[in-house]
Amino acid sequence: MNYFPELNKFLSQAKTSELGTSGYLKTFQELTVKVSFGQGNQAKIPWIAFLNSVDKVQNGIYPVYLFYKDKHLLILAFGISETNPPGRKWNISDVKTIEQYFKEQGLGKPERYGSSFVFKSYDTTQNLVEEEINKDLNEMISIYKANSSEIKSTTSPQEETFSHIPFYNSASKAGYFIEKSFCNRFIASLLTKPFVILTGLSGSGKTKLAQAFAQWICQDKSQYQIIPVGADWTNREPLLGYPNALNPKEYVKPDNGALELIIQANNRPHLPHFLILDEMNLSHVERYFADFLSVMESKKEIQLYSKGTVENGVPAKLKVPSNFFIIGTVNIDETTYMFSPKVLDRANTIEFRVTKEEMESFLGNIKEIDIDALNGMGKGMAESFLEMAAGRSEETEDITQIKDELVKFFGELKKSGAEFGYRSATEILRLINNLTALDNSLTINQKIDIAIIQKLLPKLHGSRRKLCPVLETLGKFCLSEDIDIVKTVFKKADFDFGAKEVKYPLSLEKISRMYRGANDNGFASFAEA
Repeated sequence: MNYFPELNKFLSQAKTSELGTSGYLKTFQELTVKVSFGQGNQAKIPWIAFLNSVDKVQNGIYPVYLFYKDKHLLILAFGISETNPPGRKWNISDVKTIEQYFKEQGLGKPERYGSSFVFKSYDTTQNLVEEEINKDLNEMISIYKANSSEIKSTTSPQEETFSHIPFYNSASKAGYFIEKSFCNRFIASLLTKPFVILTGLSGSGKTKLAQAFAQWICQDKSQYQIIPVGADWTNREPLLGYPNALNPKEYVKPDNGALELIIQANNRPHLPHFLILDEMNLSHVERYFADFLSVMESKKEIQLYSKGTVENGVPAKLKVPSNFFIIGTVNIDETTYMFSPKVLDRANTIEFRVTKEEMESFLGNIKEIDIDALNGMGKGMAESFLEMAAGRSEETEDITQIKDELVKFFGELKKSGAEFGYRSATEILRLINNLTALDNSLTINQKIDIAIIQKLLPKLHGSRRKLCPVLETLGKFCLSEDIDIVKTVFKKADFDFGAKEVKYPLSLEKISRMYRGANDNGFASFAEA
């Protein structure tokens, strides 16, 4: 079989900033093909791996093309996973590791994959020979298949495509009460943008949800940190540390482990890492979080100190990688601060509410949460989770209906100064795409409803005079029938938001509460005490 055209396409794309891999063959000679140019950011060493049903990129052995771009060197290698030690070995002899090969060729030390073994190498400044490429790959795959038949891998076949259902089931068994649809929203939001804000009723399980998911998908506790935000956080030092003014060669790391977590995420790009900021708005978010807000969009690095002045292992510039997720929890009272549009615009904001039915169900089955029972249960899906997060696809069905609804809401939100920009519009499409990927039973109206309440309504705030007319119009957009929105919905305490004439029940219920709050207090915002 001929893989030469695919390899040529791979080498050409590696010279660009394009990361998409949807156009590549998914299988070759009965093996699964994985192609990677990086997750969120360009990889210095893009690769193509060929995998059987038991080996995984994170845990196993497999044939792999490794393209060392700066050396113009393509290596067909006996690949060995770096993330986890594989459960078996290559049955080969008289071969050199990539590290040994680099040393012999005077190429220095390979940045990654030094423990894999060289099968063939190719100078990409010269024209590759199609017959040679196919012959080498076919021989390598034959060796791999023979190796696979001799030794059974210890890799669990459970390491498959990511789904939110196993997490929901595991959390339920551990005693954590959460609706399946809410679980879907939370994970789809993480996949859309690695910054999620959880707001709502105090004691409703916001921090527990973030902790539960992190413990479930991480293989060890070093991959996440829960950090309570202090009221005295007035700059970035509590998260990123600072150079020691008395000893210029030392960089003082924060005791909470935030900086070390980011450094580790850079060093272990195939594992997800989570920074959970508890009571995120106990201080002004913009003061201590400004660097993160900036690099989320620019993809640049955070400057920590002048290069060459520090010698204790902290890099001069810090990249916030695509495998690093930030979850902030928020409570609203007289001791907290409101978020600015700059913060809300960069996040998916999910509100926690407890219904009468949910409280009845909880009271009927109270049990202590065994959060440690979740440790590592979903670690086999971590690679797939990161691949989905790196996908960033805006392609979705029913685009005409989505576009029409967004334009309607844009026009009305503009009247109160809460309109959205191109970034929010793009992220709404990504969110809808991820909601579909996790649960294809959701209707288009359900997905638009989730997008409205998480991406459009959070920035809405103002006085009664400014807000109420806008809320009335937005409320009407959430209905399929023309009715008196104020009399029939807003002023009716027992209105049924599940009625057939309601298109967007989540959004309408929130708009109704904001309308009543504006009338009662003279002012309203998305976040409530």
